[in-house]
Amino acid sequence: MFESRAITQYLAHTYADRGTQLLFKEPKKMADQSVWIEVEAHHFDKVASKLVWEICLKPMFGMKTDEATAEELKGELGKVLDVYEARLSRTTFISGDTFGLADVHHAPVVHYLMNCPAKEVFVARPHVGKWAEYILSRPAWARVAAHQKKE
Repeated sequence: MFESRAITQYLAHTYADRGTQLLFKEPKKMADQSVWIEVEAHHFDKVASKLVWEICLKPMFGMKTDEATAEELKGELGKVLDVYEARLSRTTFISGDTFGLADVHHAPVVHYLMNCPAKEVFVARPHVGKWAEYILSRPAWARVAAHQKKE
């Protein structure tokens, strides 16, 4: 997973002259985005990926979800998303007012959680729910999700 973050940064730098600009040149915007990339890696993903395993992936592998663990993880994720809700009440994206790499890094886990019972944790927070829907509706992500369904 950590390699994928490095890969996305490499790709964003290598192809900065094509498509959506995911990196910011202005120092303040670059610093803000760096903070949220770290928040995603160390706070959001730490809880959200465990929740994906518990309620999305275990059933796919014929395993039983531990409901108590799932509820505990939803509560922990809710605390993280409360911080996101405050951020997203002031900005359009977690990256700031422009879609950026920090938003991209959230997409895989958000995709799973918005398509299972954990969706409630996102939609209970209006700004977070709107942001999640938007990042998952972007054409590039829609192509990724469609490719996943084929496999």
